[in-house]
Amino acid sequence: MRRARSVERKATEVSLEGEIARLRGLNIETLRARWRTVFRGKAPPYLPRHLLFAIIAYRLQAEVFGDLDAETLRLLKKIDLAPSIETVPLAKTLEQRRRELSPGTMLIREWNGQTHRVTVAERGFAWEGATYDSLSKIAHAITGTNWNGPRFFGLRDKRFTEVVQ
Repeated sequence: MRRARSVERKATEVSLEGEIARLRGLNIETLRARWRTVFRGKAPPYLPRHLLFAIIAYRLQAEVFGDLDAETLRLLKKIDLAPSIETVPLAKTLEQRRRELSPGTMLIREWNGQTHRVTVAERGFAWEGATYDSLSKIAHAITGTNWNGPRFFGLRDKRFTEVVQ
């Protein structure tokens, strides 16, 4: 009986590897369709391709190997519902976010099917062989329109107005 389970598990692992390999080759529209079959709902429209892939791959692996244990889930829920969350002024939050971007940090953004990588430098940001003094200038170069750079790269949204103490 043990031998049969071992063979069955290896076959499942091989088919899982094949499924994840197929996911890697899918475009964003097909990944969104795959999301609907896995999660039975629409994918969030703001998720870039690499995150869609990672989340779907995680869910497929969790179905085969099991998800997080109960203790870890309790801890995550406890953190998520922590009563010690307090709102801080936006200026203070932005100052904290700016300090967190240490040189060498890479920001990745997918735009119109193309992945853009920006590296935080000592004085500015490096993108495509040039150094820019602001993320907004890079966002403008990528899109051709005026964008708030930190927002374009996902550094500024409603979640960042809260800080866990």
